[in-house]
Amino acid sequence: MNFNNQIMLITYADGVGKNLKELDDVLEKHYQGAIGGVHILPFFPSSADRGFAPVRYDIVDPAFGDWKDIQRLSNRYYLMFDFMINHISRQSKYFKDFAEKKDASEYRDMFIRYKDFWPNGEPTEADVDLIYKRKPRAPYVEVPFADGTTEKVWCTFDDEQIDLNFKSDVTKRYVRETLRFLAGQGASIIRLDAFAYAAKKIGTNCFFVEPDIWEILSSVQKDMDQSGQMILPEIHEHYTIQLKLAEKGYWVYDFALPMLVLYTLYLGDTAPLKHWLKICPRKQFTTLDTHDGIGVVDVKDLLTDEQVEKTQNCLFEQGAHVKRVYNSELYHNMDIYQINCTYYSALGNDDDAYLLARALQFFAPGVPQVYYVGMLVGENDVELVEKTKQGRDINRHNYTVEEVDANMQRPVVKRLRSLMRFRNSCPAFNGQCVVADTDDHTIEIHRVSDGCEAVLHADLSDKRFVITYRDEQGNVETVDLD
Repeated sequence: MNFNNQIMLITYADGVGKNLKELDDVLEKHYQGAIGGVHILPFFPSSADRGFAPVRYDIVDPAFGDWKDIQRLSNRYYLMFDFMINHISRQSKYFKDFAEKKDASEYRDMFIRYKDFWPNGEPTEADVDLIYKRKPRAPYVEVPFADGTTEKVWCTFDDEQIDLNFKSDVTKRYVRETLRFLAGQGASIIRLDAFAYAAKKIGTNCFFVEPDIWEILSSVQKDMDQSGQMILPEIHEHYTIQLKLAEKGYWVYDFALPMLVLYTLYLGDTAPLKHWLKICPRKQFTTLDTHDGIGVVDVKDLLTDEQVEKTQNCLFEQGAHVKRVYNSELYHNMDIYQINCTYYSALGNDDDAYLLARALQFFAPGVPQVYYVGMLVGENDVELVEKTKQGRDINRHNYTVEEVDANMQRPVVKRLRSLMRFRNSCPAFNGQCVVADTDDHTIEIHRVSDGCEAVLHADLSDKRFVITYRDEQGNVETVDLD
């Protein structure tokens, strides 16, 4: 199925039901017309990070099903697959062969060896300070080889996620062959996870290094052009990076929207959100929530530092069952760029505020993505996060089929589903997005296409909103979500 302008669900293979078959059954039973696409988070065998340390891509993890289950989903929805372009599992055949044979391995150049990368085999203190790091030290893992020697190899994230060397032919071949395989398994879109980290160069911060990063992206695009798949680079950073990508014609993520909407709903000031809606890329996927936390860095300069701080403080003060400690080392998370919380709990489990947030997202330019916890209007899973001591697990509850059935009886879940169905079926969303000039406490967004118009009018003083629809004949009606 080709890509279309309908809401995309983001889910783990075992996030809604225990496997892919149960996911398909739940969507067929409860969400016909509400979901057009599905981003299935990594469903391959993996050694860490809930799928993001892939051991191999040629099979589906048997715990989730097989390729027939993926094909069945692709017959009903357009699908997005992840390709971890920056790294691969330490347990992959490639790295294990390298650890066993070292310089005799055919994969020896697939990884970034410190002895080859740095002039003296080690970075200087200045080099380390410059790197855009996810660890409080130089990004490496000490690798013991079968011959008894050890070496430092570049590792940006978890010790199980070994970075790839894009300057080597063996890596380029691996990427090309893997992407072509995935393209043949029902994917309409390939998401390039951790894309900005893929290019490394001495004297830079090793994050979105130009022009190297454009060369990698161009190479991947050429491979996908042959099979017709779209690529979606995943980058959490300053919003201007998304604008750069959009200027070159690529689809991008709107990771600035989540914090902007929270700021708007907390403080009743619509001006920053209106500004962003006017300048943001049109070829984008919008988010409020994902499997990661709520992004902070993405909104810098769209909100002032003071406004960002106010938003964060409001989240911890007004949010339900959210604590600063969940974003600390005690919960294995020192990521200053994200806050661990479901979007519903960030809004204090307030139904009206949450539905308004989704309405704002659905009326924004681009294709909306809704995370499975958000689709079921989930609260923070404090029990899970206290059990695992992993901060991000607060937003990663796995729903059984029975839990889904129970949640479908909640009025807020039903109203959200109605809103999703309206967004998918209304032809006005295939056209322009126009933000009206109103006072800073109200917002009015018009979506217009081929004589049809949908209008969202919201007053931030009471978190209530009205949606009206005018068809080609000029008939106007108020959209009823109940």
